Amino acid sequence: MIPRQGLDTSTSIEALQFKQANVVLFIMREISLLDHWITQADQALRVALGPPPGNTKPSPAGDTPEHELSEDERRHAAGLMRINHTGEVCAQALYAGQAATARSDHVRTEMAEAAREEEDHLAWCAQRLEELMDRPSYLNTVWYAGSFSIGAFAGLMGDRWSLGFVEATERQVEAHLDHHMETLPAPDQRSRAIVRQMKEDEARHADMAVEQGARTLPAPIQGFMAATAGLMKFVAYRV
Repeated sequence: MIPRQGLDTSTSIEALQFKQANVVLFIMREISLLDHWITQADQALRVALGPPPGNTKPSPAGDTPEHELSEDERRHAAGLMRINHTGEVCAQALYAGQAATARSDHVRTEMAEAAREEEDHLAWCAQRLEELMDRPSYLNTVWYAGSFSIGAFAGLMGDRWSLGFVEATERQVEAHLDHHMETLPAPDQRSRAIVRQMKEDEARHADMAVEQGARTLPAPIQGFMAATAGLMKFVAYRV
């Protein structure tokens, strides 16, 4: 009887230790998840409301001279650059959402690198808005939250569909930047230099997605994306 009691005691201790280890692992996972979402919230506030990112590449505007603009030209240029700034806020959120739900480390890394490059665009647009004596959109937190949700959903659909979303988004951004090049005031060469470089970078992001195996999104989804982007541009130009 005594050996059996010793065995029962040993088994009970092992079971207790096993339960304690599981509790510790559960707590660690919960802390890790909480840290992840705190980081995401911090990034959202920093992108949507914070100052322009530091440690970015110099603006493509560089030493391009600043030509005098009429008040109407200044307001129009500022409205277009506000759209571009909001677009970069959305891009940061989309890539963050997709990286959060990407299934492969490789795709997650590609998304993170693209997001870092978009930080350059964000800083350039913010700087240009200051030069034009204007401001970013008041609704950037709303744009960020919606875009992060869309990006996370795209990531959950699988990496190839997520990459297809990147390609479709960047192709649409290319088209709207082409339109900005046509409609920016002729004297505003500084804004033009920024938009031109952004267009080249967005094209490279789209090509990267194709090279990684992006699937072509169905036409109705691309149409919905275009309509959503159109609403954003209409509102961001004004608010």
